[in-house]
Amino acid sequence: MTLPAPGVAPKTHEFVFLLCDMFSMMPFAAALEPLRQANRMAHGPLYSWRLVSEDGAPVTASNGVAVNVDGGLEDVSRDASIAVCTGFGLERAASRAVLTWLRKQARRGAGLGALCTGAYVLARAGLLDGKRCTIHWENYASFIEDFPEVELSNLLFCVDDGIFTCAGGTSAADMMLHLITDEHGPDLGSLVADTLVHTVLRSDTDEQRLSVPARIGVRHPKLVSIIQKMERSTEEPVSPSELARSVNMSTRQLERLFRRYLNRSPKRYYMELRLEKARNLLLQTDMSVINVALACGFTSPSHFSKCYRAHFNRTPYRERGTPANTGAEKAPKAEPEGGGGTERGKTARGG
Repeated sequence: MTLPAPGVAPKTHEFVFLLCDMFSMMPFAAALEPLRQANRMAHGPLYSWRLVSEDGAPVTASNGVAVNVDGGLEDVSRDASIAVCTGFGLERAASRAVLTWLRKQARRGAGLGALCTGAYVLARAGLLDGKRCTIHWENYASFIEDFPEVELSNLLFCVDDGIFTCAGGTSAADMMLHLITDEHGPDLGSLVADTLVHTVLRSDTDEQRLSVPARIGVRHPKLVSIIQKMERSTEEPVSPSELARSVNMSTRQLERLFRRYLNRSPKRYYMELRLEKARNLLLQTDMSVINVALACGFTSPSHFSKCYRAHFNRTPYRERGTPANTGAEKAPKAEPEGGGGTERGKTARGG
């Protein structure tokens, strides 16, 4: 543990957690608890924290729990670090007041960070331009579409030029343990991890999603390689024959491989990947349905709508809760889900 000089008290590092409506509770708690345990293990106030909201009123998390805060959007110390905590409702979270406050605190020299989907708010404020960051994997595709000037990674957490971001969930604990270790040494970092029963310390080089073999429950190397290629090529789909050639197989062998392990054809599996990406874009961005279709490899809006409805039992417009406005994109009159009302998609789906 790195100790201060004799007779010199360690400087307290303050974290200001900006809680936005419908924020995710797990990453918030996972970020806060390591700070508390660091103070306990060091027998001193290495860290302090405050909770703030846009209007100083209590904030409701996505699990329905209301959390009291210490105040509103006031200036923070230049030595403090702001952590933006979000979850659902990113458009509401990135309000003009919040963006203005974040920019002002950045100009004053405060540290910046984000938990779960909070990187979206920092990016909207223009504070991540040219920086490397991460966000919850469900928001990956929409973030790339909205902020091409930001270098987005698929890692558990990133620290770039003092700006810290994490993917949400338990990755917030890994990130905080990393920050504690940087400030006070590996002995304290390990001790805090032990008290949290966090027995596997993950680093800023670990990816946030399970590997392809873990997700599909199959470790066939050629199948894994093909699926990885599919996931990287949703905007410009690769033909089955090219996929087969990439792993030195025939198209017929490729078909048998997918049928045996995934009980569907390569074409069907590829289509499902593209449609899942489309659904995330529809729910998380304001991209037009046509642009969503193009981003997912569909050149015909009507074909996209037909495939989407067949897979999700609703049209893209119904998913978003807006009416179709062109003949090719109109939903058929007979909606299987019934009713005439519209639905509102959530603007983010982070964990």
